[in-house]
Amino acid sequence: MTHIKAAKILLENRLSNQKLDRLPENIRPENNEQSLVIQTAITELNSKNAQIAGWKCLLPLANGNIVVAPIFSNTVTRLSEGSEAFLVPDNEKARIEPEITFVLSKDIPASTTSYTETEIDDAIGQTHLALELIQNRFSATSEANFDEKLADCLSNQGLFIGPEIDKKQAYAASTIDIAITQNGAEVLYDGKHPNELPALPIYWMINYMTQRGVTFKAGQAIITGSYCGVVDLAFNEKTTIEYKGLGSFNVKFKATR
Repeated sequence: MTHIKAAKILLENRLSNQKLDRLPENIRPENNEQSLVIQTAITELNSKNAQIAGWKCLLPLANGNIVVAPIFSNTVTRLSEGSEAFLVPDNEKARIEPEITFVLSKDIPASTTSYTETEIDDAIGQTHLALELIQNRFSATSEANFDEKLADCLSNQGLFIGPEIDKKQAYAASTIDIAITQNGAEVLYDGKHPNELPALPIYWMINYMTQRGVTFKAGQAIITGSYCGVVDLAFNEKTTIEYKGLGSFNVKFKATR
């Protein structure tokens, strides 16, 4: 089946850290639905190595495209496990997105009916500062379309979960000034959430995906968009990332090949 063939290519490309030009035309997804079927196949093929430990999402884009993808357990690092985050270099840089993650404290089962915002809020236990780890697995000259990138989990290569923050503050974090310091040099970003409030994409994703038969599991971490886009940073440098008014943490990025 074409979606299995596409999933095998994308997973092999992910595991080998190679750059792909495009999927072969005869197995290329033509819409978001086909992309999600390929995502599911990747998850099943990868299940011996990793389970779903989280999700990334945004509200649907203006053109109708959806933004949702799984994050695999073998790509998640927590601050309590040490201050290092391992990334595959992209143009010799560590590429990250400063975000907030919402961690589920209870399951949200698949359902044919919608969950209310209150029900979803009640299932969210902790909130943390977090970094999405980014890897463009298509070549620089690739003309891969959005559906191919959606099938490939939208450039996600992992998640670094930082310190816990107050849940009310996390929900209200529409704008956050973010300071990133490496080698004594600080860069300040005027951070703004792409969907205004960081919990809004969760409400959409939970209902969209549970009605597709997905059950969200306790412990899964959900990220909902970067406050300052993709940031390119150096490897092997002590890095301080401060979300003004919320907290900060130190991390050192280590390259894997």
